[in-house]
Amino acid sequence: MSSTPTTAGDDRVKARSPLAGLLSTPEVGALIGAFAVLVLFLAVAPAFRSVGAIGTIGYLASTIGMMAVPVALLMIGGEFDLSAGVAMTTSALVASMFAWQFSTNLWIGVIVSLIVALLVGFLNGWLLVRTKLPSFLVTLGTFFILQGFNLAMTKKITGGVTSPRIADMDGFDVAQKLFAASWKLGGITIWVTIIFWVLLTALGAVVLAKTQLGNWILASGGDQNAARAVGVPVTKVKIGLFMFVGFCAWLLGMHTLFRFGSVQSNIGVGDEFIFIIAAVVGGCLLTGGYGSVIGASLGALIYGMTNLGITYAGWDPDWLKTFLGIMLVLATLVNTYIRRQAEKR
Repeated sequence: MSSTPTTAGDDRVKARSPLAGLLSTPEVGALIGAFAVLVLFLAVAPAFRSVGAIGTIGYLASTIGMMAVPVALLMIGGEFDLSAGVAMTTSALVASMFAWQFSTNLWIGVIVSLIVALLVGFLNGWLLVRTKLPSFLVTLGTFFILQGFNLAMTKKITGGVTSPRIADMDGFDVAQKLFAASWKLGGITIWVTIIFWVLLTALGAVVLAKTQLGNWILASGGDQNAARAVGVPVTKVKIGLFMFVGFCAWLLGMHTLFRFGSVQSNIGVGDEFIFIIAAVVGGCLLTGGYGSVIGASLGALIYGMTNLGITYAGWDPDWLKTFLGIMLVLATLVNTYIRRQAEKR
C-alpha cells in the first residue's frame, strides 16, 4: 500500500501554538464579549449588581438560549429557520385552543401541539431538500403562513387576539409544575427554563463534539455534496435539525402558555433574528460548517445582560435593537478575522 510522503514544511504535520488552538475555538469571541458586557454594566448600573438581577438575567437569557442552541446546530448544518419565533407561538396557541375548543384535558392539547411542532419542522426540512430552494425562502414562507394562522385562528375561535385563559382546566396544575416551575434560592428566582437551557446546551455540545451525528452536522454544513459522497445522510440530518428546532419551539411555547395561562397571537415575531444573532455572536458562521452551541448560549447570555443592563443603567431602551445590529456585524467580522488568523498560524 502506498502512502503520501510528508516533509518538514508540510502544514498537515505542523504543530499549532496554544494561542492558535484557543483562537480557533468558535466560542472564544463570545466569551470575551460576555465578560466585557458584564464588566460594563457592573460599572454603570448599580441595580445590575443586585442578587435579584442574577435570576432575572438568567431567565431572560434562558428563553433565548433554549432556541439559540437548536438554531446554532441548524446553522452549523448550513441552514436557517426564520419561522422559529412564530412556531413557538403556534405551539402555545394550538395546545390551549385545541383543549379549550374540544373541552379535553390540557395534556391532549400539549401532545397535539408537539405533533404539530414536529410536523412544521419536518415540512421545512422536506421542502428544503425536495425543492433545493434556500432555507431562507422556505422558512420565510413558513413564517408568514404561521403568523397568519396564529392571528386568524385566534380571532376565529376567541373573537380576539388572545387565547382563552386555561388556568381552571384539567391538567393545568401538573403541566405548570413541569413547564413553568420556579424556585427561590436565597434572593434569586430560578425558573425551570434555566434547567432546560443548560440541558439543551450540554446535549448539543456533546452531540456536536463527541458523536458521529455531530460530524455529520459539520460535514453537511461544510460541503453537502462531498458529505453525500462519503456516505453522510445529509437529507436526514437536515430534516432532523429542523425538527429539533420545532421541538425546542414547542418546549418554549409550553413554558410561555403555562406561566401566563394564555398567549397573544402576535408574540414571537422578530425573535427568530435574536436567536440567529445569539448563534452568530457565539461563533457560528453564516455559511455553515463551523460553530458552537456553547458559544450560542454565551450569545444568549450577552443578550440577557444587555437587555436588562440598558434598563438598569437608565439608558433609552429604544437603542437595544441598534445595539444588537452593531453586535451582529462586529461579531461576524471578529469571528471571520479570528478564524483567518488562527488558520495562518
